[in-house]
Amino acid sequence: MEEVVHARGHEHVSAEHASTFEVTSDDWLTPAGDCILAIDADRTPADFDDAFVEACRDEGAEITATFDADGLTETVVGSGHPELTFENDRSMVGRTSDHTDDRTFMIHADFAAEGFDRELVDALADGAALTVTLSVE
Repeated sequence: MEEVVHARGHEHVSAEHASTFEVTSDDWLTPAGDCILAIDADRTPADFDDAFVEACRDEGAEITATFDADGLTETVVGSGHPELTFENDRSMVGRTSDHTDDRTFMIHADFAAEGFDRELVDALADGAALTVTLSVE
């Protein structure tokens, strides 16, 4: 089961955060948003199919997020959780911790923003188009 989100990079993408990564539907980004990988997302967790959301709420769910931009790919694997709500209509956040809120789509992620390939981060800082493919098993 998959969900696909299209977004774009921004000159302030730095991907320096140690515990989260984020894609937002906002069309702007300040330097303080060091977890944000892309802006102007065409979909948010509130848009995801109910069956996908339910699958992600399974305690044993494995969620994979694949980020593709300018021929560069990064994959992050994390876990689902019964408390994931997928209600946020602004942004989606992957976390290395077990914290959940309405923006969280994945916990126990392999790594956070600071772990993303620097070539991919540079492409996003140059404004590259990004496709995020989320899958759950």
